[in-house]
Amino acid sequence: MRRAMELAAIAEAKGDVPIGALVVNLDGKIIAEAHNEREIRKDPTAHAEVIALQRASELEKQWRMTGFTLVVTLEPCVMCAGALSLSRIDRIVFGASDPKAGATGSLYSIHDDARLNHRMELIGGVLEEDCREQLKAFFRSKRAT
Repeated sequence: MRRAMELAAIAEAKGDVPIGALVVNLDGKIIAEAHNEREIRKDPTAHAEVIALQRASELEKQWRMTGFTLVVTLEPCVMCAGALSLSRIDRIVFGASDPKAGATGSLYSIHDDARLNHRMELIGGVLEEDCREQLKAFFRSKRAT
């Protein structure tokens, strides 16, 4: 999670919302990482989770991410949780929950929806306060300008 927070800081330095994500294999090795790039790309789908999944898929030469874990600083939104489900990733680990848009426990529970053909293990609240403060500080600075 600390590395994901470092990636989030890179996003912030580039003017984007500080969210970082990485994909880890069964050995604990980071195989792909990303940060939010919505503002940079002017692309509403350029969330850290989606970019990290794309990079991992490209590296692994497959779209199925069975055996992998995604680590992200903020609870995934509906789009990202859907992409994670479609990727067949095994596990999602997130820092801060997102009561306004979270789709893995806060507003929706896509990770565990029996109507979908894939379920993912969920571990939330990892370095939660640190991740939450990183986001709050960013938005405080935006409101001050």
